[in-house]
Amino acid sequence: MLPVAVGLDGVSPPPSLPSPTQNAPSGAHEPLPQQVEAALWRGTELGGPVAEVLSSGFPGLDAVLPGGGWPCGSVTEVLVPQFSVVELRLLTPVIAALTRAGRAVALVGPPLDPHAPGMRHDCIDERHLVWSDVDAPRDRLWSTEQLVKSKKCGAIVTWLPMVRPEQIRRLQVLASHCPGPVFLCRPEVAARDSSAAPLRLLARYETDWQVAIDVLKRKGPPLEDRLHLLSLPGGVNTIMTPRLRYYSRLRVRPSHVVVSHPAAAVRERSEVFTAPQP
Repeated sequence: MLPVAVGLDGVSPPPSLPSPTQNAPSGAHEPLPQQVEAALWRGTELGGPVAEVLSSGFPGLDAVLPGGGWPCGSVTEVLVPQFSVVELRLLTPVIAALTRAGRAVALVGPPLDPHAPGMRHDCIDERHLVWSDVDAPRDRLWSTEQLVKSKKCGAIVTWLPMVRPEQIRRLQVLASHCPGPVFLCRPEVAARDSSAAPLRLLARYETDWQVAIDVLKRKGPPLEDRLHLLSLPGGVNTIMTPRLRYYSRLRVRPSHVVVSHPAAAVRERSEVFTAPQP
């Protein structure tokens, strides 16, 4: 007769315990449903399109954005050193595509009045452009929330220089039911603040009609490289010569230029009078 093992509490264990693999569900190794797989994001990979995305109009930028474009039903922050210089150059392609398709685009509190003739050169149909002229931060935030709740806009671009993190979190929750993207234009110093926006970009204007983009936050691994996007104003591309395309080179003085002695004396004298006193 074989000996029977007895536990410390005096109770004999069951004759055989099932292995952990026997307790696993039968479909543990089956692929996930397509909707669940699309919503699942692994931190080492670039996030997929949970909702619809719109092309930014820049192939280089689409390649690094989750889903390949601006996410709809979500808040995207565009941080700039100075308002009215670069943010619309970045967003003009998607605004033009939406207005040409007959979808409304709302601008909330732009620092400068929209210029309709310039927008026509960028192929923007101003008939589908909604301009909300508000100045107070409270009014801008309220107008943005009402437009998001209406679910009637193909995209919303709002300038919010002063907004708290909890207010951005509220906008992100409301934007989840919005059919288009919601862009928040904020100052560059806001990059140090926490934000519930899933996508954050820092945009700067550079020479030779380029826009420099730093992706500060996205659903994916950090992007160390800076993007340089060509953004020519509408109507300029047709009259642009190769020489003016790289206008930064025009400011370099050729080595064969000789400065006359009188001109050099005048320049030296002006530098002396303008030099700061110790």
